[in-house]
Amino acid sequence: MSRTAAPPSFTAASDNAPRVQAAPITEPDPAAVDVEGDGAPGSAGQQIEARVYAAISQALLSGKLRPGMPLRERNLAQALDCTRGAVRKVLARLGFEGKLVLEPNRGAFVPQPSLDDIRQTYRARRVLETGVIASICGRLNDAQLAVLDAHVETEARSHADGTHERSIRLAGEFHLKLIGMADSAELDAFAHQLVAKTELYKALYDPAEFMHCAPTEHAQLVSQLRDGETQAAISLATAHLDELEARVLTRAAAAETPDFRAIFAEAFAGEA
Repeated sequence: MSRTAAPPSFTAASDNAPRVQAAPITEPDPAAVDVEGDGAPGSAGQQIEARVYAAISQALLSGKLRPGMPLRERNLAQALDCTRGAVRKVLARLGFEGKLVLEPNRGAFVPQPSLDDIRQTYRARRVLETGVIASICGRLNDAQLAVLDAHVETEARSHADGTHERSIRLAGEFHLKLIGMADSAELDAFAHQLVAKTELYKALYDPAEFMHCAPTEHAQLVSQLRDGETQAAISLATAHLDELEARVLTRAAAAETPDFRAIFAEAFAGEA
């Protein structure tokens, strides 16, 4: 059975804890929800939640947490030296963001998407991003282009430094910045969910591979947007997503198909 991240309207539960309803669609801030403090900005509770959120997110993006793995509140609280209440808040947020699956009365799990789940997500990204490119190509002002240029430079430095998790995050942020320039809150909310899922698929099934081409391709895309080369920009973005999808699907398919010859080799070893 595949486990896929819940849509925005979900109910979270873990151990014997009551169900936690999702917040309205907003772009969450690691320090936005007070966990144990007095609600004041920068309180101890907020700092704890931010630390827990960063630790679990990094483990997900580094591929250290495998598909279908359960994340138990008690174990996480002990490992991260915090309360179960802090862990519960963070798991609920990660579920809302599409980075974890929250199953009522069972708890939180690392997503285990089916091949069709992966295809559907990448298809949605292609439709969204090509539509945005068509609407903004040649229409961005100097300030917007400068933002994209600066981000590509940051991506290039991260790749040069070999910081894998940060490179994945920055690659996703480039697309979010690009979509944000369409100036639509609804598109932004949908894009955050899609990018979070594809970042996670990359980490789960392609954790050891860098997207070395990303800064170069993003720089080329910005140049095409600047020059109004709409079809070229759409083709580049589509090819980039196609390549990522193919690599993730190949590894996900291999993970889904057990090697029965290897599994049962020992049982028949004496008959040779």
